[in-house]
Amino acid sequence: MQAQTHSLSALFKQLGLDHEQASIDRFIKHHSPLPEGCRLADAPFWSPAQAAFLCEEILEDADWAEVVDQLNLLLRG
Repeated sequence: MQAQTHSLSALFKQLGLDHEQASIDRFIKHHSPLPEGCRLADAPFWSPAQAAFLCEEILEDADWAEVVDQLNLLLRG
């Protein structure tokens, strides 16, 4: 079975955030860059539920892992 591919917009929606492109761009600009050595899920701007979701998806290499990695890279730029 092939893993489902999710978009950045779908990830923001899953996290309960505004998922319009302009809002995503503002979020990334506002929260970038993440401090060196800070894991994405440990960033202070996530709620406990959001952080748990991000951590779980990466640890389990789940369906959302690829787009979570993409967000991680965008927040480090």
